[in-house]
Amino acid sequence: MTDRPKTPLLDRVRLPSDLKDLSDRQLRQLADELRAETIAAVSVTGGHLGAGLGVVELTVAIHAVFDTPRDRLIWDVGHQCYPHKILTGRRDRIRTLRQKDGLSGFTKRSESPFDPFGAAHSSTSISAALGFAMARELGATDVGDAIAVIGDGSMSAGMAYEAMNNAGHLGKRLIVILNDNEMSIAPPVGAMSAYLSRLYAGAPFQDLKAAAKGAVSLLPTPLQEGARRAKEMIKHLAVGGTLFEELGFSYVGPIDGHDLDQLLPVLWTVKSRAEGPILIHAITRKGKGYAPAEAAADRGHATNQFNVLTGEQKKAPSNAPSYTKVFATSLIQEAERDDRIVAVTAAMPDGTGLNLFAERFPRRCFDVGIAEQHGVTFCAGLAAGGMRPFCAMYSTFLQRGYDQVVHDVAIQRLPVRFAIDRAGLVGADGATHAGSFDVAYLSNLPGFVVMAASDEAELVHMVATAAAIDDRPSAFRFPRGEGVGVEMPERGTPLEIGRGRIVREGGRVAILSLGTRLSEVLKAAENLAQRGLAPTVADARFAKPLDRDLILRLAREHEVLITVEEGAIGGFGSHVAQLLAEAGMFDRGLCYRSMVLPDIFIDQASPADMYAVAGMNAPQIEAKVLEVLGVTLAGERRA
Repeated sequence: MTDRPKTPLLDRVRLPSDLKDLSDRQLRQLADELRAETIAAVSVTGGHLGAGLGVVELTVAIHAVFDTPRDRLIWDVGHQCYPHKILTGRRDRIRTLRQKDGLSGFTKRSESPFDPFGAAHSSTSISAALGFAMARELGATDVGDAIAVIGDGSMSAGMAYEAMNNAGHLGKRLIVILNDNEMSIAPPVGAMSAYLSRLYAGAPFQDLKAAAKGAVSLLPTPLQEGARRAKEMIKHLAVGGTLFEELGFSYVGPIDGHDLDQLLPVLWTVKSRAEGPILIHAITRKGKGYAPAEAAADRGHATNQFNVLTGEQKKAPSNAPSYTKVFATSLIQEAERDDRIVAVTAAMPDGTGLNLFAERFPRRCFDVGIAEQHGVTFCAGLAAGGMRPFCAMYSTFLQRGYDQVVHDVAIQRLPVRFAIDRAGLVGADGATHAGSFDVAYLSNLPGFVVMAASDEAELVHMVATAAAIDDRPSAFRFPRGEGVGVEMPERGTPLEIGRGRIVREGGRVAILSLGTRLSEVLKAAENLAQRGLAPTVADARFAKPLDRDLILRLAREHEVLITVEEGAIGGFGSHVAQLLAEAGMFDRGLCYRSMVLPDIFIDQASPADMYAVAGMNAPQIEAKVLEVLGVTLAGERRA
């Protein structure tokens, strides 16, 4: 545990209303104390540090000027919401961030009225804020202003522009604050990044400090129009027009997002005078005020627990390579043998391991920004053009491109290979990042090959399998974290499509596992063997196509068949049940059960705790077998 910083002014703040009586000088002191408290808290819990440090002054200014929670403050993604949580009645729990039964690492409606809209995926804030604004226009008396704070990385997603286009058309009062730090999770990519760089890098802008501080809006009315025309002339000379104004937004900025002398006058002016949609362009620095974060390549985006003085993170020793690293290494090996292999990710090169691929093959690796829909169809075009694309996305992010998976990939039977990271329950990021649904939403699609690695060696073979499949789309899924420590092959060998494997032979009960619950299934099997109930254990490998011969053999030769998977209802187990029903196996008295994730969203905890809630650790698997056999844990046969 770290010593808590001295925060005499912050100690007086319980809710944002307490900021109303503070002077500008006191608000600056409060911002310093809030930054220190944020650093101290995240050093204990780990989490998203840099984004919050970049918006400390902005958070103070917004809560000082606006009347939350009646004014609805919506943080895009939510990475940057820790200072907001400290100021909104949750400081006493801030050291429970991302822990079991603790505060969420993102905004969450059920947690506080100061979180009017939950978010952990990007680019939703402007749409949600516009919804609040129109609710107000339609008579919702408990809704005041709607303020969306969106980062430059999130502005690379098309949804943000769809919302801005709609807001400009409607013309109602809406406040959007662009938190521009030139640094999303990865270095920003694309034309928007270049546009923003031009927007505030030009010398003419830097000379307009008086305008940036809001002075133009405070001038006597006869002088405002002249000042506005002068500003417009210089702005057009500098950057050739403003995209935001073309979308129907009044544009204010750029302003220094760490200077309360700029932020407060601008926000007060906007609050008192804005009529239609307005965009405030604030320049910030991710990790601001904490040297180790500012010096980090990702500006301290996500950290483990760390030493406040040195910034050194506490990491447990690794006993096995991470699945992500195994995927990246295997893909590089395949790409060395096939120059048609390319890799695509959506703003997550480090998280998916494609940063390693990019170092080896920079011309064959593409980061499309936070644009999963585009990324999927981009891969479809690459495949149609004769390349062999691997689309590397987290399970929960691929959901955003599902229509493109169906329409642009599956229907056209294009050989796009989906490398699905963060499959299953992921721990501290909670329900928003859990890979619960990909098996179900991909196995429903005709012609798809869907695989799930049971360990890191199997993942190597599945990368090779996907590389070899060139007549239809395919996907393979793997979890976050380390492998189980199995012996690794020198290179991957393509698997026979739709063929599983028997891991251990037994009797009476067969357990058919898909994915990395296999290690828990084997633990349960060992315990059952000690009771004289050694089950057969099989690794399905494929959710689609199913290994029909293996499944029907297990059904014929055992009294009980149980499937286990790290996915929601409607996935692998449902397809197995369909096969068994059509083959008439239930007519012959087969007892079948399917162990899947429960029909709830599971809150953050350690992965082991989350799987305990899901009932999918070894003790629960063992108990399921005994329950189905009609035997209690005490070994007594039921009446």
